[in-house]
Amino acid sequence: MRSALLALGLTLSAATLAGPLSPAHAAGASDTDQERTARWQEIAKSIFGDRQIEKTDTLVKIDAPARALDAALVPITLTMPEPGRIKAVSLVIDDNPAPYAAKFEFGPAADPSELKLRVRVNNYTDMHAVVETADGKLYEAKQFVKASGGCSAPMGMSDEEAMRGMGDMRMKFAEAQPGKPVEATLMIRHPNFSGMQMNQVTRDYTPARYIDKLTVSEGDRKIFTMTGDISISSNPVINFGFKPDGKPLQVAASDNQGGRWTHSFTPPSPTN
Repeated sequence: MRSALLALGLTLSAATLAGPLSPAHAAGASDTDQERTARWQEIAKSIFGDRQIEKTDTLVKIDAPARALDAALVPITLTMPEPGRIKAVSLVIDDNPAPYAAKFEFGPAADPSELKLRVRVNNYTDMHAVVETADGKLYEAKQFVKASGGCSAPMGMSDEEAMRGMGDMRMKFAEAQPGKPVEATLMIRHPNFSGMQMNQVTRDYTPARYIDKLTVSEGDRKIFTMTGDISISSNPVINFGFKPDGKPLQVAASDNQGGRWTHSFTPPSPTN
């Protein structure tokens, strides 16, 4: 992921050094369809190389608000109606400073029919969801979202307050039915600083600190591994499905500054 972003000329290291990120292309509401298409082609090549990406109306769909109420907390739902074919899904927010928001790689315990998360959107932009199927092919869906300033939006509290309790986790489970997947919602306390937010006291940019890897498993069966970047909203909330086998769920998270946290959750027993 990092090499792909650098290939786009995005200076993520500037965020780590307490400075703002700068996109290679100054996108905005006035961009033409041709400009947006060219931008996507550039991003796709940097991430997926020369692999062909086919358009799809069935394998993945993006549900996002046409105009975001809060650009720092934009709810996204990825629907994959043929979960048995899906190996991984990548979410790309084309005109964010770091477009590659997240990649989810699914394991044998996953039910990837639906995945929900919250992201930052920095400008009027196309979003792309790219799924990789079990046979190694890539398919993409697109959604346009109107929002601005999400990556630089202040937290509304001091950095110290934002980091208090960092790594704490909670998980909620929907009612379990015998033989059916279970829906779970994972909540992680973490500021996911983007590197573009200004400390209101010091007037310096807060260094980027974000969850870069998250693994959820049930016993020795993986549900998913997420590789993330600065576009994931603060205090990440991820809704996912899994195929229960009665074992506790194990969650392991790490961030780009070396923080590591683990937690175990016991899912409910199926009800008749």
